[in-house]
Order: sequence, then C-alpha cells, then structure tokens
Amino acid sequence: MNKLPILCLLILVNIGCKKEVNTEFSITKDQVGKVTRSTLIKDLETIYAEDSLVRKDPDTELGKSTSNIEIFKKGGDHLLSITPSSDSIQKIGNIRIYDSRFSTVDGVNLLSTFKDIKAHYTIKKVLTSMNNVVILLKDNDLYFTISKEDLPAELRFGANNIDAVQIPEQATIKYMMVGWE
Repeated sequence: MNKLPILCLLILVNIGCKKEVNTEFSITKDQVGKVTRSTLIKDLETIYAEDSLVRKDPDTELGKSTSNIEIFKKGGDHLLSITPSSDSIQKIGNIRIYDSRFSTVDGVNLLSTFKDIKAHYTIKKVLTSMNNVVILLKDNDLYFTISKEDLPAELRFGANNIDAVQIPEQATIKYMMVGWE
C-alpha cells in the first residue's frame, strides 16, 4: 500500500489546523492581556469577572474615577494596575504590569534585562529620576524602568543625564508599563 497519499493528507490537515494563540498574557501594540487600547474602564468588571478588581474609591462607579484599578487573579496574584485616561469617556490611560507571565511577542517581560530590551527595540530616550531611569522606546507605547541600584556607582547619585550606553546589559527591569494616553 502506498503511504504517500496518507502522508500528504496528514501534512495538509496539520497545515490547515490553526493553532489558537493564548493572549491572556500577551503584550502587543494595542493589547495587554485581556485589555485593548479601546477598552472602556467601565468594562473591566466584565472582562475580569473571574478575577478581582480593587479600587481606592469603591463607592465611585467604574468609568467615573481617576484612581488606579488593581487587578488580581483569583488566588491573589497581582496582574495589573490600570490608570484611567482623563477623557470624558474613560479608556485605559496607563498600565503597570506586575505579573512576569505578561510578555511581548519578542519574549520581553519583567524577568528580562536591559540587554533584552536593546536586542528587540530601538531606544528613543532615557529619562533620569532620583532613583530610577526610564527607557522610552521608539514607535512603541511600552516603556521600562530600571533602578539606579543596577547602575555603576558613579551613576547612582545626582541628577546626571544617563545615556543608554551607560546602562549595564545585566540591569533588570523594575517596572514595565504601557502608556496609551
């Protein structure tokens, strides 16, 4: 019996089967997990119905508040902190990512290093603050914060401007955020 037709059929079936991609923890240009750029604040209770939302002002209706909304997975894992936009129809303004399972298509997450950021993105600007440096990316709403503790001693103190070339490749990500506002 000729096995070639069966082999061809199996290959075609395999090619035709589309793998379903789990987007629960993916970060793309317009999406962070279950939240998209067009998500309204008032819809978070529906989107995260299986999880837990915590607001500083619980008496204020979602979509009419300016305080952060903390999202926790059932069981207690802190997933995200969402800041509403300042628009009259509140959408997502900023998202701080707490869970290292959230990852870009390039595999960059909270467990990544500055080397990983440089390898996958073009750095637009480095902002220096008292305790951290913020890495802004070109053509991307994703940005990273690195603690000055991860920098050489001569860069840790003072308000000196720090260039990307001065940041060690092994510096770890302190905060990973998306700004859609």
